[in-house]
Amino acid sequence: MELAFSTNAYLNFSFDETVGRLAAIGYTGVEIMADVPHAWPAYMLPAQKAALRESLDSRGVKISNINAFMMHAVDDPRQKYWHPSWIEPDRNYRLIRVNHTKKALTLARELGAACITTEPGGPVEPGVSWAAALDLFVEEIKPVLEHAEREKVQLLVEPEPGLLIETAEQALEFMGRFSSPWLGLNFDIGHSYCVGEDPARVVPMLAKHIRHVHLEDIAATRVHQHMVPGTGAIEFEPVLRSLDTAGYRGWVTIELYPYIDNPDDAARRAREVILPLLGRVLGRAGT
Repeated sequence: MELAFSTNAYLNFSFDETVGRLAAIGYTGVEIMADVPHAWPAYMLPAQKAALRESLDSRGVKISNINAFMMHAVDDPRQKYWHPSWIEPDRNYRLIRVNHTKKALTLARELGAACITTEPGGPVEPGVSWAAALDLFVEEIKPVLEHAEREKVQLLVEPEPGLLIETAEQALEFMGRFSSPWLGLNFDIGHSYCVGEDPARVVPMLAKHIRHVHLEDIAATRVHQHMVPGTGAIEFEPVLRSLDTAGYRGWVTIELYPYIDNPDDAARRAREVILPLLGRVLGRAGT
């Protein structure tokens, strides 16, 4: 396992400056936000994509993931992260999410990223059953999964508090509808804690589907507010040990998007807390 940091905390900085700052702090991986101001796929010219690669290559930084969950560029007044969703009542609005995800998959292939993450359906509309919303999500994501297979990029669904798929059991029910090796899960440790789960115990249930991990702390209230590791209630070492025991060898990306006013401080403090824990789990002397 290796540590990365998500660029979604750096909305006030260009991508190049973001990578430079994170590399200076000591990160060797970044999660790229497929959104404004860093990498909104719909309007990226070849020269802009080349500039992203140069920013990474010149500093020896790798891509942990392409985050296609957020859609600030659409600026939906209901919620800038969740809408447009996969399960909007209006099919034409659903297509905005579908097309965005396809473009993010292509961008990932062009940049050499192994995976992208997307939301787990979206908010369930009043009067709509969970089962009906799941059926709709499954149908909408099928053609996007076919695109992922063509691009040879993993399409990862991220369970989220308040959206269609919140818990491990719901994630397993969703994954049971598919057999493609190109579909997986982004396991967010904080989200699991928010919905009343013990993340360390959940990992073995989901292990065969986990392809990427998000990490942030959450208060003891379990309210969904991302916090710097060490300032909330989550015990991270047992979760990291559970991931290691399950054979997870991918990236652990710290996601602290609320800290846009001082992302460097959040990134530095998070690394100082998590890196020693990861070192103990993996048996890295001197880490």
